[in-house]
Amino acid sequence: MLTHAELKAKALQNADVKQAYDGLEEKYALLREMLHARSAAGLTQAEVAARMDTQAPAIARLERLGKHSPSIETLRKYAQAVGCKLEIRLVPQEP
Repeated sequence: MLTHAELKAKALQNADVKQAYDGLEEKYALLREMLHARSAAGLTQAEVAARMDTQAPAIARLERLGKHSPSIETLRKYAQAVGCKLEIRLVPQEP
């Protein structure tokens, strides 16, 4: 049986799989930042929700980053709720 790392390495040898995987990097980078910020603030989803004047299931959906992309305003409110500020940058792509 393959380990997770071995299975991932094998799958990424396929060009189509690698392209799809790489295309998700930005979305999951944002998710990692959000989860790290909430954890560093020592807050639960319910506590973040209260600070954003919403319900915990809304925060759960936001942290899943599924089909719906959050608005900049929602991200700003989330950042403020976890004691951060939202910073958006455009970074030149590597050739």
